[in-house]
Amino acid sequence: MTKTALICGSLAFDKIMQYHGRFGDTLLADQLHRVNVSFLVPTLRTEYGGCSANIAYNLKLLGGEPLIMGTLGQDGGDYLKRMEAQGLQTRGIRTIADAYTAQCFVTADEDNNQINAFHPGAMQFSHENNVADQGPLAVAIISPDGRDGMIKHARDCAELKVPFMFDPGQQLPMFSGDELITFIGQASYLACNDYEFEMVMDRTGLSQADIAARLDALIITRGAEGSDIYAGGEHHRIPAVQAANVVDPTGCGDAYRAGLLFGITNGLDWPTSGRIASLLGAIKIASQGGQNHSFTPQEFDQQFEAAFGFTFR
Repeated sequence: MTKTALICGSLAFDKIMQYHGRFGDTLLADQLHRVNVSFLVPTLRTEYGGCSANIAYNLKLLGGEPLIMGTLGQDGGDYLKRMEAQGLQTRGIRTIADAYTAQCFVTADEDNNQINAFHPGAMQFSHENNVADQGPLAVAIISPDGRDGMIKHARDCAELKVPFMFDPGQQLPMFSGDELITFIGQASYLACNDYEFEMVMDRTGLSQADIAARLDALIITRGAEGSDIYAGGEHHRIPAVQAANVVDPTGCGDAYRAGLLFGITNGLDWPTSGRIASLLGAIKIASQGGQNHSFTPQEFDQQFEAAFGFTFR
């Protein structure tokens, strides 16, 4: 029986710049209607990112079988080679010749305030990919991507009877209440952070109990406070794992979701799956970027046993 998990979502480059000052010293509150400022950024780094690649990277480290379905632009050749060198399945990735790969430009100041600009680029063509072309699947995740692509891929999964996790993330504001209700009706699982879930309830008019009753599992992450999984009429409280070092939260949610997918494809119970996800998030936060941490499955198992006092495989 296949254990392949289809990872639908964005592929992107993150351009991260550090301003050695404070935005508040330059941005004048009474002049924000006519901003014209320039920030000297002595440091710049490029990270490989995007939700689908981040999720797949973590699932592969665990020993899972991710299949990425996304879009790259004309500048994505090196990214594609990198994923192939990591052993990731890339047959579901489409290259858009007349677009650039999605890119996020992040400028941070000394107080960790950020000014971001996001260019969706090739991500806007994600609807050209088809779930039916990807072969047998155990599960899928619809993570942040082009709006049309997210709607299409959710519909594809529902029609093909592929169970999927809906993870709206930062694309949540693009969808109306009725559209979110449709997603929830199609999905088997919904994963949100606590702020996003409040927005889901506000837009849909549904209560937490209403939403949980329509799903096999509702997962709500709460950062350092851990997470909650509501499944089968039960509430599973998942503890946070103390990180060795808090360096960069970028991609922690993606790492968490990879842990859930590993649990689903391996038939693990929700308390165990949630703890795998929690540990993955703690490992990720100790390194910069979404794909620079590494471990073997054996090393992960040792850390899991040390954190929770039992083994899962």
